Amino acid sequence: MKSLLEQLPAIVADGKKEAERVMERAESNYRLGLQTRELVIPSKDTNWQDLFKASAKPAANATNVASNRLIYGDNLLTMAALLAGDGHTPSIRGKIDLVYIDPPFDSKADYSSKIQLPSAEIQQGPAAMEQFAYSDTWSDGTASYLRMMSPRLFLLKELLADTGSIFVHIDWHVGHYVKILLDEVFSKDQFRNEIIWKRRVGMSSAVHDSNQFGVCTDTILFYAKTDDAKFNVQYNKDSNEYQEYIRSRFTNTDENGRRYQPTSLVNPAYRPNLIYDYKGYKSPPNGWMITKEKMEQWDAEGKLHFPDNPTGRLRRKSFADELKGMPVQNLWTDISEINSQAEERLKFPTQKPGALLERIINSVTDEGDIVADFFCGSGTTAAVAERLNRRWLVGDLGKPACMVTRKRLIDQDAKPFLYQHIGDYQVEQLRSTMGSKFRIGDLAEIVLGLYGALPLPIEENPNKNMGRVQGSKTLVLADSPNKMTGLATLRRAIEIRDNLMGGWDKVVVLGWNFSPTIGHDIEALGQGERLEVLVIPPDLLDRLKKKGHKLKAEEVRFSSLQYLQLGAVKREKQEVGESLSISIANYVLLTPEALNLDESSREKLQRVINKDPLALIEYWSVDPDYDGEVFRSAWQDYRGNVESDGDPHRIVTTARLVGLPQKEGARRVCVRVVDVFGFEAEATIEVA
Repeated sequence: MKSLLEQLPAIVADGKKEAERVMERAESNYRLGLQTRELVIPSKDTNWQDLFKASAKPAANATNVASNRLIYGDNLLTMAALLAGDGHTPSIRGKIDLVYIDPPFDSKADYSSKIQLPSAEIQQGPAAMEQFAYSDTWSDGTASYLRMMSPRLFLLKELLADTGSIFVHIDWHVGHYVKILLDEVFSKDQFRNEIIWKRRVGMSSAVHDSNQFGVCTDTILFYAKTDDAKFNVQYNKDSNEYQEYIRSRFTNTDENGRRYQPTSLVNPAYRPNLIYDYKGYKSPPNGWMITKEKMEQWDAEGKLHFPDNPTGRLRRKSFADELKGMPVQNLWTDISEINSQAEERLKFPTQKPGALLERIINSVTDEGDIVADFFCGSGTTAAVAERLNRRWLVGDLGKPACMVTRKRLIDQDAKPFLYQHIGDYQVEQLRSTMGSKFRIGDLAEIVLGLYGALPLPIEENPNKNMGRVQGSKTLVLADSPNKMTGLATLRRAIEIRDNLMGGWDKVVVLGWNFSPTIGHDIEALGQGERLEVLVIPPDLLDRLKKKGHKLKAEEVRFSSLQYLQLGAVKREKQEVGESLSISIANYVLLTPEALNLDESSREKLQRVINKDPLALIEYWSVDPDYDGEVFRSAWQDYRGNVESDGDPHRIVTTARLVGLPQKEGARRVCVRVVDVFGFEAEATIEVA
């Protein structure tokens, strides 16, 4: 087997080819798009008398390329969509000023998470999509990790402006190999710094009873795209080194108590026009550094140091409080990792301190520049960029990461931003799994087989998407991954059930993507047990890619849909505007068997489902004027927002919006919830 060093040239070449394919598609008629899931207008529920803040916020335009964006999905597809652009948002190729990425760099990392419910703690493994992405990343150790990184680095270079820079946060596991990749992609000439960040201090950095020294540092590799890249020198006043410099050098104090050190006023070169005596002090041979007029001005301002010895040299007072600080070098020892008591701590395993991102962002960007992070984790990059008045664009493959980031931005009252995801995600995965010439019918046939259905005769089933459960009068219909399973699909399924081949007792619809109102559509059709709608596992394509024909039906679980039920709704006119209150009555979770839980956690979850289903809601939001296209999240509450009810494990169940603009006729109100596992549900109601 080839060594890793021998594999590197092929890894780089393959990554470049993959990136070129992505860019070719970005310029073709078939382009991958981003779908806007929410326009979030932060207005956190703080108490039930809280004024509705959205009216005071600037209305964000969903078609504006400058809109800040949080994107859920595989970052390779995210970058493809950003390079392509669409009718609403043009390509941002060459527009990003800073890319900071902190990719997972430990093959033994535990991507499971703990979910604290009011009456139980549940241990959840990574979601299906994350699980397969991480297993792909490390399937062949460091080599597969570098194969994952290579095309992404080429695409990131395309997204960067000529004045832009990239910072790649890495550690000792793979840092030296990633440096080689970066040298190939950005060129060794554009390498600026290997920054060493000392993230741990004291005893915690030691490895006791070990045969090696403790590891207390990470590496951040800094590259510019071109020689024209921006750079702003950063200064530090808090370091011990700087404080010692002030103590040892600035030993004089003026009449106002300001510390200063006398510094030379001698011109380094001969300047005859600056040769003059001043108050009895002889001119140096080369002349002074400043004109006589300037000397008089500095004298009047108390900026001159007159020596006690009349034969001494006249000097300038350099004040300590006028110094910017010690210029920051490539060894960063003054920023500690987030400790257990830190106010900014979010209990997210890879969270980086805000001070770290603040230094990076300030060093290579100006206000209004675009900052991007495609492994955004807890959202530190977006949060700091928002605070520093930069535009930002962040994304992550993990639903928990996107939920934490969204809540964090709402918490800091960010400007309106878009929450987006990859359009036709399953189709993209399908192309990757079955090749560009795939046929939807072939996939439907596979799905039916895994459900346990036998295909109907081809003359009755030309699209290969219908089957029957042996020994029963149950018809099974597998919907296409590039369609949204909604009311039209259900009506067609009922019609086929009642008329095809003499009719059937029941129809089961298997879907990939669902309209947000699917639960209400099922209820409205009133078919009872004669209509069942199930979710095709979102990781099925990944599993087919890995196992192919070896994947067995008993290994695949088709789940029921989650469902949101609204309670009391009240709309009233006020002296100024109107008010709206809307309650959540019930939430039915996706089948627990579909979740990556151990048996103990599954039992705990079932008890919560039976007793306290609303405790499963992580986040919910309200659009008081839903247009059916872009959900404008104008009010939010979430677990952890203790200002609303004092309970960190529950949301408030009633939204009260005050000060809404008056509206004639019915108001179409839409409510969306996200549960603790990242599943979403929606309900819409017309309020007179």
